[in-house]
Amino acid sequence: MRDTVITRDMVANPKTKYGNARASTRHFITQRVTGAINIAFLIFLLFVVVRLAGQDRPDMVSVLGNAWIGLPLAALLVVVTVHMRNGMRDVLEDYFAGSLYRLLMLLNTLFCILVAVAGVAALLKLVFWG
Repeated sequence: MRDTVITRDMVANPKTKYGNARASTRHFITQRVTGAINIAFLIFLLFVVVRLAGQDRPDMVSVLGNAWIGLPLAALLVVVTVHMRNGMRDVLEDYFAGSLYRLLMLLNTLFCILVAVAGVAALLKLVFWG
């Protein structure tokens, strides 16, 4: 399988088809929606951070162990990692191509999954098992 080289002439000509239009649209919408959700959750996150400021570990565990706090934070963590993966995808698309791009995207995806799973597991442990 050969890598397609996109030239300046192809990009400048609006009738030239390059890239996957459906995937690009999905990526654009996902990035905007996750960004909007991050902004909406910012107030909630600030509340939690201010509530935990100066508290010791048992108080932190009791606040984060509350289902009304811990479960939305777990959902926020998933949304943030999706947003992070898409943002890094933009950077990787700009600077890398071919098999190196695919390798870096795989590593990016695995890192984001690792962060999401570890964070959600920790929050769910606090919520359900203290």
